[in-house]
Amino acid sequence: MTTTRTTEGLAGELTGKGHRLVQRVYYEDTDFSGVVYHARYLHFLERGRTDFLRLLGVDQGAMAARSESLAFVVRHMEIDFRTPARMDDILTIETAPAAIGGARLELLQSILRDGRVLITARVKVALIDANGRPRRMPAELAAAFASEMAPEGRAE
Repeated sequence: MTTTRTTEGLAGELTGKGHRLVQRVYYEDTDFSGVVYHARYLHFLERGRTDFLRLLGVDQGAMAARSESLAFVVRHMEIDFRTPARMDDILTIETAPAAIGGARLELLQSILRDGRVLITARVKVALIDANGRPRRMPAELAAAFASEMAPEGRAE
């Protein structure tokens, strides 16, 4: 049985300069006033990063199960909250690689509603082994990220 049919589109799409994912705001995402609770934006950003990896062909479960277990971890995050989202809003989460080097990856993310930026985030991610030590990103993985960098972000 193939799952392509039932999961097609769920992971968003690669754009040639990153990734785009569309998500609805549900009641569980909001506080008592119907506004998205600030910590829930982290969930939307994580979904964007995870589905970006998925569409690049990265199987995080398989990476962790390898004999030399590898995992991505968030090392640093800066978020600028500009305007709130509300229940039933349709949000677009955009993720783009900004820098790649050694064991690290820097991503720029934004959450938009109808083309209006609600939040921006700069996320620094590290690749670590099972002991928590940084590990150089495999060449094929670095190449996959580089293929989705906007031309202005690509190293010459």
